[in-house]
Amino acid sequence: MGRKVVITCAVTGSIYTPTMSPHLPVTGSEIARASIDAAEAGAAIIHLHARDPENGKPSADLAHFYGFIPRIHQACDAVLNISTGGSSVMSLDERLAPARAIKPEMCSLNMGSMNFGIFTLKKRYKDWKHEWEPALLDATKHTTFRNTYEDIETILSELGQGDGARFEFECYDLGHIETLAFYLRQGLVKPPLYVQFVLGVMGGVGASPENLMAMKASADRLLGDNYQFSVLAAGAHQIPLATMGVILGGNVRVGLEDSLTVPPGRLAESNAEQVRAIRTVIEALGHEVATPEDVRSGLGLKGRDQIKAHAS
Repeated sequence: MGRKVVITCAVTGSIYTPTMSPHLPVTGSEIARASIDAAEAGAAIIHLHARDPENGKPSADLAHFYGFIPRIHQACDAVLNISTGGSSVMSLDERLAPARAIKPEMCSLNMGSMNFGIFTLKKRYKDWKHEWEPALLDATKHTTFRNTYEDIETILSELGQGDGARFEFECYDLGHIETLAFYLRQGLVKPPLYVQFVLGVMGGVGASPENLMAMKASADRLLGDNYQFSVLAAGAHQIPLATMGVILGGNVRVGLEDSLTVPPGRLAESNAEQVRAIRTVIEALGHEVATPEDVRSGLGLKGRDQIKAHAS
C-alpha cells in the first residue's frame, strides 16, 4: 500500500568545496534559492549549513546563517533543520551557536565521535579556487569529528529539552544506533525518533545494500516501534540506496551536501534536480511525497512560528 515518504534535502554541507562543482550554493542568496527550489520540488525538510559567502568555506557564523534563514522561512513552509555538525575542525560551541540562536524545529545530532575522512577527495583535483580547500581536506586525516557522550547530552538538554527541537539522529555505524538506544532507555530521547542512516563516509559504515540491511535490523532490534528511518548515502550511492530505503519502508535524504551528481554520474545542476530524481522513484513505487505539515504532525514538532527566523 502507498504511504507518505519524507524527503530531506541537505543543500550545501561542509564536505564538498567550490572547486568540485560550480553548482554548489555558497552565498546566502544561493543557499536560500537552492532551499526554496528544493522545497517546491518536494523536500519537506531542509537540512542547513552555512558558508562564508566570500570563499565558500564552511562557517558557523550566525550572520551567515541569517543570510538565508529569513528568506527561506518567508518563501516556503519547509521544516528547517539546522546542523549541529558544522565541520570536524569546529569546536562544539562553534557548531552549536547557530541552533542555539535560531531555535529551529529540528537539528541534526551525530550519535558519536568518529574519524570523518574526506581527504581522499583531494586526489581528484589539481587546480583549487581557494587555498582553504585542500587544507580542510588534509585536516580530516589527523582530526576526528568529536561528539562525546557529554557533548550529546549537552545538545539533547539545551536544544531538545530547553528549546523544544526534535532531532535527526545521524547514525554512521551500528555503535551509533546502540548509543541512541541507550538514551532511549534512559528516557533522554522520546519517540518517535527520526533516525538517519548515513552510509559511505570514510570512517563510518560503507555504502552497500548489505550494510543498510544490517543497520535497519539493528535499529529494529534496539529501537522497536519507537523510530522511523531515513537513508543518506554518499556520492554515487545516493539515489540507489535511497531507493532501497523507500522499498524497506523508510524516508530519504538527498542534496549537494551528500552527493554532487545524479545518475549516471553527471554533476547535478541543483539540489532540486536531486529531489525530483528521488521523487520520481517514490511515486513510481506507488507512494506520495510527505508535506512539511505531515512531518510536523508525525514528529510532534513545535511549529514554524516558534523559531527565531530573523536576527535581533
